[in-house]
This record gives sequence, C-alpha cells and structure tokens, in this order.
Amino acid sequence: QVQLEESGGGLVQAGKSLRLSCKASGRISNINTMGWFRQAPGKQRELVASITGSGITNVAHSVKGRFTISRDNAKNTVSMQMNSLKPEDTAVYYCKVHSSWGQGTQVTVSS
Repeated sequence: QVQLEESGGGLVQAGKSLRLSCKASGRISNINTMGWFRQAPGKQRELVASITGSGITNVAHSVKGRFTISRDNAKNTVSMQMNSLKPEDTAVYYCKVHSSWGQGTQVTVSS
C-alpha cells in the first residue's frame, strides 16, 4: 500500500499561482505514473496531469500552458506548479499513485 501526503493548495485570486506537492511512502517500489486529479463540486473527478517515471507528461487541455507537473524520483514526490489560475480551476486536487489516492487539498480561485 502506498501512502500519499499532499501539501499546498489554498485560496488565491485569479491570475495568481500555487504549487501542489505530494510525497509517496510505504510500498513504493517501481512507481511509474504519478498524477494529479481534481474534482469540482457537482462534477466528476478528472485527470489534470500525469508524469511517468521517465518524465513523459500528459496534461489536460484545460490547463495546458498554465500547469506544469514534475517529479523527483529520489524523493518519491510529484509536484504541480499552477500558474495563471482561473476561477474554474477551483476544486479539490488529489494525488494518485498506482491505486492509492491522497486525501485531497482544496484549491479555491476567486475572481
């Protein structure tokens, strides 16, 4: 079982930036893809960005050019820099590794 500890998030104005981080611990051998999902009220959880062990990224069209995902394999962490935030980015953001989910961190963007 993989445990995930998220940090970052908060309340910011539109146009500002936030950085989310997620550290994996536990049975973390052979971690391949790490990702960030988000779920807004009344909506389904959706993939925001993912990154493989070799650094190949997949970024949702809605955040492309604004969000950047990265990882530190030595520290078993995945981070996501979120720039030019918009009110529609407001959601709970979840880290996912294998079948394990983080507890979620709230991101609220005010207009």
